[in-house]
Amino acid sequence: MTWKKSSYSGQTGSCVEVGGSSGIVRVRDTKDRAGSTLTFGQHSWVAFLRAVKNQRFARAL
Repeated sequence: MTWKKSSYSGQTGSCVEVGGSSGIVRVRDTKDRAGSTLTFGQHSWVAFLRAVKNQRFARAL
């Protein structure tokens, strides 16, 4: 599987990577690539991205 990191990610490594195949999208922590992943179906991934773009999540300080 090919993992992609956002071009908006800085050099600190505080970001996530996204990969997937066959309608499944996986997300992992760049600093812990061997760790667990979040798995989304295609429709759930699209809904998640919409929610992020619409700022429906509280920003962590």
